[in-house]
Amino acid sequence: MANWTASDIPSQAGRSAIVTGTGGLGIEDALALARAGAEVIIAGRSPAKGADAMARIRQEVGAAAKVRFEPLDLADLGSVREFGARMRRERDGLDLLINNAGVMVPPERKETADGFELQFGTNYLGHFALTAQLMPLLRRRRGARVISVSSIAARQGRINFDDLNATASYKPMDVYSQSKIACLMFAFELQRRSEAGRWGITSVAAHPGVARTELLNNAPGKGSAMSTARSLLWFLFQPVWQGALPTLYAATAPGVAGGSYWGPDKLSETRGYPAPAKVPAQALDRAVAERLWDESERLAGVTFEPEMAA
Repeated sequence: MANWTASDIPSQAGRSAIVTGTGGLGIEDALALARAGAEVIIAGRSPAKGADAMARIRQEVGAAAKVRFEPLDLADLGSVREFGARMRRERDGLDLLINNAGVMVPPERKETADGFELQFGTNYLGHFALTAQLMPLLRRRRGARVISVSSIAARQGRINFDDLNATASYKPMDVYSQSKIACLMFAFELQRRSEAGRWGITSVAAHPGVARTELLNNAPGKGSAMSTARSLLWFLFQPVWQGALPTLYAATAPGVAGGSYWGPDKLSETRGYPAPAKVPAQALDRAVAERLWDESERLAGVTFEPEMAA
């Protein structure tokens, strides 16, 4: 595994993938998968950014690249339901789902279309609902994987059931960390339920360390101290292609174990090449994970059993 890169991805010919997000890590994931021969659907809010992503991939891979854009707004559960229904009508299966898209530390509290705090609703709850919607397709493919993208910020994350939507108190980084520990706990709980129910799904988590993405620069607002520092100190952050490697390893490397967690191998997992990541102790609390799952099904209006989608 030493210095594993996208060139080590085995052939993905005949396999299909959905990647959420039209920028940064999402494009790198989609590019690497398309280069390896996969059929890739890029799912995101902006058709313009989707078109740019497809153009870049076709330029680098060639006109024969099997890639297309599909509209999906993870901050709108109606959009998630429509996307899921569309995919189930059009497809007979799905090999890979990479739950990647996200928002990071907006300075003021914002809400999704359904009234959830934006970070919790987009980063976690939207992907929870999306996975439920696509589970029938994933179950039809032997060896299907679901990759949940977490963050080193999950180390400080706690699930605050008394204020999941940060209505009583909104601290941007605390809420972001909660959304990312939720993604990590979802990955582990999905694997446990897949094993118990014999769903045949391998669920894996990954995080990118700290990479130079638009998310880092734009999240707090251009001109903010955080954005300015990250722009001026760009050399402290690894390039986007490298930040995507743990996700790509989790998605494609042979023998990756369900319920594992991958991140960069250097400088406290902020940069480097894929390696097993340290799991925060709070992510291993099964009672909290089970409660979060049940609450998420209620909030999102989905169920993973028996029909695997609402």
